[in-house]
Amino acid sequence: MKLRSQLTLAFTGLLLVVLTVTGYLIYSLILEILVQDERRQLEETGELLVSFLTEQYGTSRDIQDFNQFLNEQELQLILYDRHQDKVLFSTMSNAVVAGFIKENNFANPKETMWQLGSDRFVTSRILFSPDILGIELVLLTPMTDLHAVQQNFFSRLFLIFLIGALLAIWLSYYLTNKLVTPLTLLQHQLKKIEKRQFDDMERIKATGEIKEVEQSVYEMAKELQRYMKSQQVFFQNASHELKTPLMSIQGYAEGIKDGIFEGEDRDKGLETMVEEVKRLKVIINEMILLAKLDTEKAYEPVKLSGNVMIDSVIDRVIPLLNESNITLEKKVEDNITLYADEEKLLRALSNIVLNGIRHAESQIFVHAYTEAKKTIITIEDDGEGVDEELIPHIFHRFIKGKSGETGLGLAIARAIIEQSNGKISVDRSARLGGARFTITFYENKNKKLKEKL
Repeated sequence: MKLRSQLTLAFTGLLLVVLTVTGYLIYSLILEILVQDERRQLEETGELLVSFLTEQYGTSRDIQDFNQFLNEQELQLILYDRHQDKVLFSTMSNAVVAGFIKENNFANPKETMWQLGSDRFVTSRILFSPDILGIELVLLTPMTDLHAVQQNFFSRLFLIFLIGALLAIWLSYYLTNKLVTPLTLLQHQLKKIEKRQFDDMERIKATGEIKEVEQSVYEMAKELQRYMKSQQVFFQNASHELKTPLMSIQGYAEGIKDGIFEGEDRDKGLETMVEEVKRLKVIINEMILLAKLDTEKAYEPVKLSGNVMIDSVIDRVIPLLNESNITLEKKVEDNITLYADEEKLLRALSNIVLNGIRHAESQIFVHAYTEAKKTIITIEDDGEGVDEELIPHIFHRFIKGKSGETGLGLAIARAIIEQSNGKISVDRSARLGGARFTITFYENKNKKLKEKL
């Protein structure tokens, strides 16, 4: 059964239960309310009659006029003398009055409900003034009249409930349809993701949690599309990067084998083959490292000193700095603490500094400081900077600018920094005019880290 049908049945079932219980309670209480209201009306009517009769006729001086007046009221009443235990007058039949006497209903003045066979009567008894006369007026209403009112009221109530139930069922269907429709549309969009039809995806109008889910699915699809495109670019670039040295090796190997290259050409070919093999080895090792960074969970962060880490990076690149005649200036605040895998972070920072050395004209500036519970490291150079169109892709695999080598160094750096609870970005340096790489490490709350200073 579909979700729409399940929700509609659930709402309808709940509604029927509520209406049934409510109807039963109302049906049970309405009769009691009618009896109380009828008794109150009888008391009010009786008091008015007694007051009027006492004022107009005194005691019973003119009994004929007295009886005629009572008959004109069209009420079911009895005029009863307590002292004589005698009914003086009644608008009801003699058989009914005799039945009341036989049932001894007159004996208890406090009894408000009289029984006559299977019939019941709501009564109200009012004494004439003065009380010493012992004459009282008894007004009666058959319960059958109240039952008729009860049934009439319940019929109207049932009609109202029926209309309300139909409206509620329609409303529940409407709301259920409004709730389920976005989910159905979202299912269709998921099918498009399954078929990799990312360009055909459409946004869905929804509210609340469903809107949040739709937004997450849309962002997931965009990220998946971006990842698949990056993977395609990666394989294309990887095949190109591997194909070039392999073709060079194959060409020289076949030339040497066929005797085309001899003497110095043969030695030069062998030397080129060795260089290309080394280049292939570097590319493959970096690809393996990237794969490990993406899949392995073995990442052992420790507490590191920022000063010691920057000094270690500089020690690694000093030979290349001297060879390129480039000066490196550093500015590191005291007591900077980093939480990362020491060897991996050293590799990441070295890759970025080496990238700066390859593109710098004469100097590089490294600055490490803390700001709002964040540790920030900037690496700037005075080179040409990064092209604007290259900035969004600079950290992808096999993306390299001028003087780039494998195109994997910055991708490795990004992967390591992200595993260290940080992020990396690039823009133009306002200080030196070249590229500026900004690395931001956020506060690490892992209390199980080893300390290493």
